[in-house]
Amino acid sequence: MRNKEATSRLRAKAMRKALTKAEVVLWSNLRPLNTRGYKFRRQHPIGPFIADFVHINGKLVVEIDGVTHATKEERSYDDRRTAYLEAQGWRVVRFYNEAIYSDVSDVIEQIVRRLEEP
Repeated sequence: MRNKEATSRLRAKAMRKALTKAEVVLWSNLRPLNTRGYKFRRQHPIGPFIADFVHINGKLVVEIDGVTHATKEERSYDDRRTAYLEAQGWRVVRFYNEAIYSDVSDVIEQIVRRLEEP
């Protein structure tokens, strides 16, 4: 295992223990989807990045963006990150914290629709 990958795995493991409030809310609503065949992982390393949530079989990354993602620098970083993930064959969907707090069931519906797309 390359050193960067080992570092990403250790960092991801630590991040799983320190989820944000929005991540906890979304995770608690994603887990029941296992019974419908949608298995998600949280804080999953992909190359140099750690995705908030992934559906491996559907090649879908779900990112949760808080207020810090509103700055020009963060948006630029997110764009580079998304470009990398898409170049690796992943589809990326982003939601702001407020969408999760205000209507998590709609967020879940959107995620499932993305998984059902060809």
